[in-house]
Amino acid sequence: MENLFDIKDNVVVITGGTGVLGREIGKYLALQGAHVVLLGRKEEIGKEIVSDILQQGGDAMFMQCDVMSQESCEQVCKTVLDKYGKVDALLNAAGGNMPGATISPTGTFFDVKIEEFQKVLNVNLTGTVIPTQIFLKPMVEAGKGSIVNFSSMAAFRPMTRVLGYAAAKAGISNFTAFLANEVAKKFTPNIRVNAIAPGFFLTNQNRALLTNEDGSLTARGADVIRQTPFQRFGKPEELCGTIHYLISEASSFVTGTVAVVDGGFNAFAM
Repeated sequence: MENLFDIKDNVVVITGGTGVLGREIGKYLALQGAHVVLLGRKEEIGKEIVSDILQQGGDAMFMQCDVMSQESCEQVCKTVLDKYGKVDALLNAAGGNMPGATISPTGTFFDVKIEEFQKVLNVNLTGTVIPTQIFLKPMVEAGKGSIVNFSSMAAFRPMTRVLGYAAAKAGISNFTAFLANEVAKKFTPNIRVNAIAPGFFLTNQNRALLTNEDGSLTARGADVIRQTPFQRFGKPEELCGTIHYLISEASSFVTGTVAVVDGGFNAFAM
């Protein structure tokens, strides 16, 4: 019987590939037989991740890429096509936040710095749209593919403080549904567009917000755990199964959805 989860020799491009989540997902997919292309700004970290994957028998490469630049994404796409001849999946894991787009516990809405708010919208939302526009083209030409965007718990409800980030992630969920319809109707239903919404995972971006230097929880971190039925933060590797499903034939009739991986956070009522 066919293995619906077989992704051997699939070419998977991951933006934000040097981040905590991107690198873990990339390593997992490579060890499942995929050819993984990690994109990011930090070359030293990227090469370190690739070296680790190669030592364990997987196939991966790293390329510096600015997701805010069409030219940068086009150059990377050309290199990928020259080497592998195709792109089977794109994971849009690049993103970030800035202090000026976040409201401090003692601050108000009037303290938001519009310039930083716009930058957060751009890096998360526009930084998803641009790579998608570039890497979708070879999928359309091949008549198949899968795109997985990275949404967030902040897209489901208006969490305090993270104004810019939440607005951008809500936009990504909306963009995911829009593009799923657009691609299926105008090109082919064999290209699927979905998103994953991680719950609370400790990353370089939120660690200081959720934990103190000694590892104990901040007031906000404690509130997150209180509202998470599993009573803990997620582990990066716990995203891999859902990603694997979304880029494999196991999800061949799934598009326009946001898959939640949150330990029950979004189901918590009171």
